Amino acid sequence: MIRVLLITVCIALSACAPSTPRLSGTELPAKDAPDFTLTDGQSGEAVTLSSLRGNVVALAFLYTHCPDACPLTAAQFRATQQALGGDAARVRFVAVSVDPEGDTPAAIREFSATHDLKQNWRYLIGPRPALEKVWALYGVGSFVDPMPPFVDHNDAIFVIDARGRERELVHSDLVLKDFVADLRVLLAER
Repeated sequence: MIRVLLITVCIALSACAPSTPRLSGTELPAKDAPDFTLTDGQSGEAVTLSSLRGNVVALAFLYTHCPDACPLTAAQFRATQQALGGDAARVRFVAVSVDPEGDTPAAIREFSATHDLKQNWRYLIGPRPALEKVWALYGVGSFVDPMPPFVDHNDAIFVIDARGRERELVHSDLVLKDFVADLRVLLAER
């Protein structure tokens, strides 16, 4: 009888427990995302990551002359914006430069236009020492490869919830429908 009662209580408790859907990428412990301040390469405005709270943030590390992962990430961001429809207004897509010498405001404007990234899009730049601090906070490496001149870097995309907590790590080869579903899960949280 006690065994039946325990099983019944366990079933009842599991039915009442809140169910948090799993995210498709690598789930991160929900801790505050490291804050930083850099300059938006398009507007010249200072942008602090914490100023974006209240929105879900997809944070990538890119450079405008990248031949592979960066254009793919930009295309994924644009496709995600389109797939989210009206929900895209509550997601901020942010790139932090990994090429302080090459990511000029003109190069950023061209990159953004080429990838049709206009709304809720920030491409952040700064002097190398400021960027290096941000790279270190997020465990992103950036190394100049002189033959030919490329910047080697990882293609990490950090997904940060509306409360400013790191929640998920994905990469440029993400599955669009899964990424959109993950963003919607985070948008539904309050």
